[in-house]
Amino acid sequence: MAEKKKNPSFIWQCTTIALAVALLAVSCLYILKLTSGSSDDSGSSSTSQSASKSKDALSMWTDDAPLKKQLTEYISKITDKDSKDFIPVDRRIAVFDFDGTLFCETDPVYFDYRLFYYRVTEDPDYKDKASAVEKETAAKIKTMMDTGESAKGLEVAHGKGVASAFAGMTVGEFNDYVKMFREKQAPSYNNMKNGEAYYKPMIQVVNYLKANDFTVYVVSGTDRFIVRGAIEDSVLDVPPRQIIGSDETIVASHQGSEDGLTYQYKLEDQVITGGDFIIKNLKMNKVSVIQQEIGLQPVLSFGNSSGDNSMANFVIDDNPYPSAAYMLCCDDLERENGNMKKADAMRKSCEENGWTAISMKNDWTTIYGDNVTKK
Repeated sequence: MAEKKKNPSFIWQCTTIALAVALLAVSCLYILKLTSGSSDDSGSSSTSQSASKSKDALSMWTDDAPLKKQLTEYISKITDKDSKDFIPVDRRIAVFDFDGTLFCETDPVYFDYRLFYYRVTEDPDYKDKASAVEKETAAKIKTMMDTGESAKGLEVAHGKGVASAFAGMTVGEFNDYVKMFREKQAPSYNNMKNGEAYYKPMIQVVNYLKANDFTVYVVSGTDRFIVRGAIEDSVLDVPPRQIIGSDETIVASHQGSEDGLTYQYKLEDQVITGGDFIIKNLKMNKVSVIQQEIGLQPVLSFGNSSGDNSMANFVIDDNPYPSAAYMLCCDDLERENGNMKKADAMRKSCEENGWTAISMKNDWTTIYGDNVTKK
């Protein structure tokens, strides 16, 4: 029986219908993607959704807090691709000081001051080995604990003391030492360990910015490795590569006094602290290190003291994108070891420089959590 030939026009019609169905399916998938809230790297329907949840994101801030209103409006504008204020994701950079901005500064002194003091005066494995210079610096820190007054030059003396007192430790050992100190009871507060002294409202700010595609850097005057140890596995989710601080030398364990340009790292080497202090990361040094390590001008700055003034001005000065600087004022004397003289001075600086002041007392519904009380 002869095979019946198919009609060419019929085949063409079938092919045309199949192509039309395929095109319709692709169009439907594309529309579904647009309406489902998916986003690309330029950001963002997902960030717009985060912005719409801003009230919950900053729930520990009072409704009258200037930052709450300003920041939510700011995020709404800079994440809208149709807005003239839109900021590309790669330029959404925020820099935060650490002590007094994200973490308790006065308990009764800085975390890293107390860590050094413990090392030199209490650590059974080191206190008898401490040098005369280290003990002298520890005595100055004790005076600061008792009186609140810092001796002239103490910042650099402390930096040198940290470098020498922890010399020869591997980076991992140093990190573990900091984490050990985190577990000790905070001296000025009930129900809080040293490593738990984060300002909860500020952690909300960090999380809110990250949800809106910001890269967050910690730019601290504290030793870089101490800050890393303090932050690791904490409520502040910032990776080590985004933590900048004061620096000390790092060498190979068999390097000795040989220069790094001639010494070659060996397979049996370890990376250890070298014992020499390099730089205190405060004031103009913060601007320098931001340029060196970040390489871009941030758009948001958060600080609390004169050590952060240069960073704040650098962020808002001639910035091609909408920018702002915020400064914490330590004006809460009941929930925090506040200092009204310093708070008033910072509030005045905010007025003079165009920064926004944050009142711990008036802007926050809590500081460390309701179960934490000042002794």
